[in-house]
Amino acid sequence: MNIAFRFATSGFLVASLSACAMLPGSGPREQSIHANAAASAKNENRTLGYDYVVVDVTRSNLGMMSRDEVGEFRTFGASTQTAPSIRLGPGDVVRVTVFESRTGGLFLPDDAGARPGNFVQLPPQRIDQDGRITVPFAGVIQAAGQTPAAVETVIRNRLQDRAIEPEVSVEIVQQNFSRVSVVGEIAGPGVFPLREGGVRILEAIASAGGLRIPASSAFVILNRGNRSAKVAYREITENPRENIFLAPGDTIEVVEEDKQFFAFGATGLVGNFQFGAEEVTLNEAVARVASLQDGQADPRQVLIYREENRHALEQMGVDFEDSSVEGYSIPTIFRANYRSPDIFFLANEFQMRDGDVIFVTNAASIEFQRFFNNATQVTGRPLQVRDNIRAY
Repeated sequence: MNIAFRFATSGFLVASLSACAMLPGSGPREQSIHANAAASAKNENRTLGYDYVVVDVTRSNLGMMSRDEVGEFRTFGASTQTAPSIRLGPGDVVRVTVFESRTGGLFLPDDAGARPGNFVQLPPQRIDQDGRITVPFAGVIQAAGQTPAAVETVIRNRLQDRAIEPEVSVEIVQQNFSRVSVVGEIAGPGVFPLREGGVRILEAIASAGGLRIPASSAFVILNRGNRSAKVAYREITENPRENIFLAPGDTIEVVEEDKQFFAFGATGLVGNFQFGAEEVTLNEAVARVASLQDGQADPRQVLIYREENRHALEQMGVDFEDSSVEGYSIPTIFRANYRSPDIFFLANEFQMRDGDVIFVTNAASIEFQRFFNNATQVTGRPLQVRDNIRAY
């Protein structure tokens, strides 16, 4: 081995060790911290105790990945697109009107000619907790769960043999049952009645005064019975299919969520990046962090850290049979290769999720560069490795 190379290398190592105290630093060094600790619980393992899997992102497994969704509806548009019928219920106040074809009948006496019209309007009455109303000569009527038209038919049939060609009208005076609640980040939250023609989600939100938060970060949660669904407000405004009719008893809750992802490593910017209710692809996420740093990032190792469900990973081909990985939610690292010629098509379909972490590894050349930079700082001059290797 060339004597000059030996001298340069050994001199650099000695100088590196002796210069640790001379080089500037922003705080105590690792060796000093551990050496002076009264007690410690050091971890010598390669990992910190997490069993994780690594999945290379391909077109075939994109559709198998989970997304930021809740509930049993994937979208509001999965529900019915027709306006539900308004049915009567306990608490509703109704008014029954009975018409007869001529005087001298059950409700219109012979001297009724001086009266305007050929009808009798009964006083308004509230449907009781058992869902019933009472109509003279027709008796107790089960009204709850029925449409006004159905109740009209029942009353008319019961009066058919007693009144003269009776016709019946049932009018909702005060609607307390077929209503929807609009709550959350709304200017005027409250309870609002439905009408026979139907009320859609955006109409209900407008009736409550509209949003009091930016539309870009607003989500609408629809609770119907024991089911729930959450859709971005902008998705409802941009896609008419999502602006569905509401059903009696529905609750609309408007919430604000600032979804975010985190970026570290060889990117132009590091930190957390909020994307509200937007759908952000991997391409857009990489662009937001000022892309991959030229000369520093390894484009083959763009890593996305997230929790993925076990079933989805099994569909992607991950074999858990002989592994120690347990549980339903599995720590997963998705790896995207930005050296692949079709990566931009792929990354444009990869949807970021709330809480995702993007990490871009350093290129191998960066580690060599750091070695030479440290050598220059210690020796005061660049190492002439090329000539030394030639001489060897």
